[in-house]
Amino acid sequence: MKIVWSSCFLLISLISFAQNGGSDTRSLFKYTIQKTIVPIQLDGIAQENEWEAHDVTTNFYNHWPNDEGQAQNQTEVKITYDDNNLYILAKCYDKGERIIQSLVRDNDSDYWGSDNFSVAIDPVNTKQSGFMFGVTAGGAELEGSLTIEGSQTWMSENWDNRWASKTSQYDGYWLVEMEIPFKTLRYNANQRTWGINFIRGDKQNNAYTTWTQFPVNFNGVSMNYMGSLEWDQSPERAKGTFIFNPYVTSSSTRDYEEENQTETQLESDIGGEVKVALTSSLNLDLTLFPDFSNADVDQQVTNITRFSIFLPEQRNFFLENNDIFSNFGTYDIKPFFSRRIGIMEGEPIPIDFGGRLTGNLTQNLRIGVMNVQTRSTEEFAAQNYSVGAFQQKVLKRSVIKGLFINRQATSKTEELDYTRNAGLEFSYISENGKLNNTFMYHTSLTPQNYKDTHFYGLSGNYISKRFRTGWLLNVVGENYITELGINPRLENYNAQTEETIRLGYTLINPWVRYITFVKGENKKLNYHGLRTWNNLYLNSDGSFNEVENNVAYDFEYKNTARLNLIARYQKVDLLFPTELIGDDFTPIPIDDYSFFRFDLRYRADSRKTFVWNTNIGYGQFFNGTRMGAMLQGSFRLRPWGSFGLTYDFNDIRLAEGFGENKIHLMRFNGNISFSNKLFLSNVLQYNSQGDNFSAFSRLQWRYSPMSDLFLIYNENHDTTGLGIKNRSVVLKVTYWL
Repeated sequence: MKIVWSSCFLLISLISFAQNGGSDTRSLFKYTIQKTIVPIQLDGIAQENEWEAHDVTTNFYNHWPNDEGQAQNQTEVKITYDDNNLYILAKCYDKGERIIQSLVRDNDSDYWGSDNFSVAIDPVNTKQSGFMFGVTAGGAELEGSLTIEGSQTWMSENWDNRWASKTSQYDGYWLVEMEIPFKTLRYNANQRTWGINFIRGDKQNNAYTTWTQFPVNFNGVSMNYMGSLEWDQSPERAKGTFIFNPYVTSSSTRDYEEENQTETQLESDIGGEVKVALTSSLNLDLTLFPDFSNADVDQQVTNITRFSIFLPEQRNFFLENNDIFSNFGTYDIKPFFSRRIGIMEGEPIPIDFGGRLTGNLTQNLRIGVMNVQTRSTEEFAAQNYSVGAFQQKVLKRSVIKGLFINRQATSKTEELDYTRNAGLEFSYISENGKLNNTFMYHTSLTPQNYKDTHFYGLSGNYISKRFRTGWLLNVVGENYITELGINPRLENYNAQTEETIRLGYTLINPWVRYITFVKGENKKLNYHGLRTWNNLYLNSDGSFNEVENNVAYDFEYKNTARLNLIARYQKVDLLFPTELIGDDFTPIPIDDYSFFRFDLRYRADSRKTFVWNTNIGYGQFFNGTRMGAMLQGSFRLRPWGSFGLTYDFNDIRLAEGFGENKIHLMRFNGNISFSNKLFLSNVLQYNSQGDNFSAFSRLQWRYSPMSDLFLIYNENHDTTGLGIKNRSVVLKVTYWL
């Protein structure tokens, strides 16, 4: 507790220092929107009779890599609306040379790697949540939800909703028209001011420019530095508040490892989702028999740590507005992780129904309530999952957050089977966003009524243009059980007794970074800088458990290339015999280990037709050595095709008697864009550690807005004799009503 109170005192002393500075961009940058009297035709052409009556805003400012001065290639924007839609016209000037990486929609890396135009909107005008809509010069679309983590704004491209755009290209500029239905947005119908900003990606100059001017240490979609969209009259509540999105699937599957399954199983399923706008800012989502067959395939990874790893959520139902539930805890501990629902021991569990209510009850109060019911199987009982959360804005930008989680077995249980978690957090964010800190306290409850069920601590950072520092403190009781969350370090596996033992711990994680930005027209570098981050783990009694000290020097070049030099020192008091390279080898024994490692990472110019990057590292590894090498290359036939190959190799040689192992991970990605509505993606993965070779292929045709046809093929083999494990073919059709 002394550590906690000392840290609190230090942070309070910093608050007055961080309050000053930073301009109010919402009062400095304003656009007055007027209702159109001429119907807007979405064709990517700036018809004079459509747009001439509306004001134009321009004079975009440099934001990345330099936040000084006005943009070399300017952008002009006009906005209007009618009874149903918001319309945006952007004219993006350049020298006629554009980079269009792909036509695939909702591809984050390809989008930001192309010439693009984006609009970020805060319809509730609270600087807490919002939306982003963007289009590349080639017409590839990206939409996402905006959320606050610390003082930074982040976008999740997994939010999906109905809108439309058209682009056209000319010698000295390209045009984009956007049409965003009001029923896609969540807003206060009585409010006449929204937050808004425009972001332009100019990839020939490797630059990003914005309508408002603000520091480079905040990303372009920052909700704290938006301008204001002033309405000539309050937009009415959106019409058509009921949306039905049914689906039908037909599948052919066979599990060759299941002895009782001797032939292919043919199945057909129907289900769907309903979206109901209870108010203009509060939305109800319902799902019946959801199907996630069209979700992206998991990317295989190599794990040579002592703890479990967690793959990201890929299912849209859980991703939309997920931040209200998931934005708790720290990077090391997440009280709620939606992938725990509907997946048991890596196997999908059918979900019968689910519901989610999210949005703003008042200007400053945001809520989320979710309930999901899974079906019973031969191995697992049916489960009901309930999650509730709220965010109450206080002070200028700060937030009080609360979370409650309940997992309750609803079948096949002789005695009461449940776990419950509750937590309360206060996130302080200074007015200019440079300082933020979150204080948190969480607890868990199970039928066993354990003691030491707490998790508390703090996490924050101070960010200026050049100097950046952060801190984290986690204090975890040995019985803080998060069945619906992530807490990998709590559970320690004894490879000798084959037992899993829970051990509480304390994590202290300070980090510091200093960046030097390079100026001048003939510069080779955008910036270079030193950073260090350190992790100290203590046992629950305060004794030493593990420390990892890291120092790196980073270079980012003007041509988008990057170079990172990293040195690491690690010292571990190993408490249990541990398997690091597989259960075929003798576990390394209990002892104190210390070792050094050095890494070099390089990524070439991402604008080229052929792009490559590598990561090479060598050093000590417990009682042996480890050499790791990753090489990745991709070839682009812009904008219709990209083909990439990744090879990740680890050569681990432990002391004599404890084994050697060479771990291979290979992945091939082939993506073809027949148009900006028809896509084919293919993934081949070979993982010797997981004994799996997989093939995944998905054809997607967006035949109507938010309506898709998917054809998915998936099969898995072992890596020894390439014997087949399972195979499936799925045809899925969705329609937006």
